[in-house]
Amino acid sequence: MNLHLAVIAGYSLALMVLGLWIGRRVRGATDFFVAGRRLGPGLIFSTMLAANIGAGSTVGATAQGYTTGLSAWWWVGSAAIGSTVLAFWVGPAMRRVSSAQGLRTVGDFLEFRYSASVRGIVSLILWIGSLFILSSQLIGLAWILNVVAGIPKPIGAAVGGGVITVYFAAGGLLTSSRVNVVQLAVKLAGFAVALPLAIAAAGGWSGIARVTAPDPAYWSFWRWDVSWGFLISFAPAFVVSPGLLQKIFGARDDRAVRVGVGLNALGLFLYAGVPVVLGIAARGMLAPLADSQQALPVILMKALPPIVGALGLAAVFSAEISAADAVMLMLTTSLSQDLYKRFMAPEASDDRVMHVARAATLASGVIGVGVAATDVSIATVVTIFYTLLTVCLVVPVVGGLFVRCLTSRDATTSILAGVSAMLIIQLVTQGRGWGLLTPALGGLCAAVVFTGASHALVSDRGHPR
Repeated sequence: MNLHLAVIAGYSLALMVLGLWIGRRVRGATDFFVAGRRLGPGLIFSTMLAANIGAGSTVGATAQGYTTGLSAWWWVGSAAIGSTVLAFWVGPAMRRVSSAQGLRTVGDFLEFRYSASVRGIVSLILWIGSLFILSSQLIGLAWILNVVAGIPKPIGAAVGGGVITVYFAAGGLLTSSRVNVVQLAVKLAGFAVALPLAIAAAGGWSGIARVTAPDPAYWSFWRWDVSWGFLISFAPAFVVSPGLLQKIFGARDDRAVRVGVGLNALGLFLYAGVPVVLGIAARGMLAPLADSQQALPVILMKALPPIVGALGLAAVFSAEISAADAVMLMLTTSLSQDLYKRFMAPEASDDRVMHVARAATLASGVIGVGVAATDVSIATVVTIFYTLLTVCLVVPVVGGLFVRCLTSRDATTSILAGVSAMLIIQLVTQGRGWGLLTPALGGLCAAVVFTGASHALVSDRGHPR
């Protein structure tokens, strides 16, 4: 066993042991789903930032930097912009509603604000979409194990899925929020050490600046074909993501949300340039890669001293794992709380719901591994998922918090119109959109316009608003 694989294996085992140990403290569904509503600013910060720096922000963003250059900053930078809105506007308002009404999931909020049908529609759509984002994290893990030890990608995805399933099933958000502290420390330490050494190996900043690419816009910070797509797809999604909002449900007060999520946004702004620099360095140092998604694991393994590369790979592995458990939170709550408890067994006890949640964790892990085994890129699945979040939830969640007259009919119209428009543009243009009209922007515009038209029509007929 080489050093890189030994470090990753030992780290994976430690995460599972820590998760099982913390899981013994879970006393009920409130602990599992919202960590007993006891999370302070520190834990909110660590669990949010750990979730937000995942496969897309590491392997995917580095691949984007390798391919398109400086504009890849907007991958993580857009998430930072959305997180800022979440910290100071949407997040505190959502926490107050969830605490006052005893809500555990975004589905609970949608039913409280609208109806059970809105809850059911969103839960089903997002459960399907979340499987793809889980698979993107497992694809990132699989690439690491493939480069480090030549492990076939399907087996690497299965190994990563097993680690996540074990420690998340032990205690849900109560477990993951504590394990995320360790994961965040590892990823920050790993990148803090690896980045300057990678720059030095590339010949310093002057060597980075000499990197050339066939793309004439490689050194452009803003380019419409890349930056605009990331901004529209990612920034709104990081305001309304159920996985992130549910972490806010676990906050003990508004200050914990503002400080914790605000520091998370600052962390994302500071980190946004890291994968870009690593991607550009990889283009300058490495021979042309068969797949740009190899850029990050290859540069860490082959261009840095072994111990530094091992720490860097552990950081990337940690990023994928921590982001995957945030997705697992969405998957398990959608199945157990939003679908099973609400529609199939309303009288189910907390113990029964927790059993279903743990079974849902296992099932989601298995399906996620299956999707990850297909030949699909991280950028593709991440973009589709965040676009789905944007068109599905921006109007119902933000409108539900701040627009009193919005009705269940309006919310349903926004969801159906937004998803339909997004799918049409996605399929007809193969995801490219028409100029500035990306699938995300087209779906969001359709959601807003059709909601307004539906509301005006009902009001003109004299029905209750």
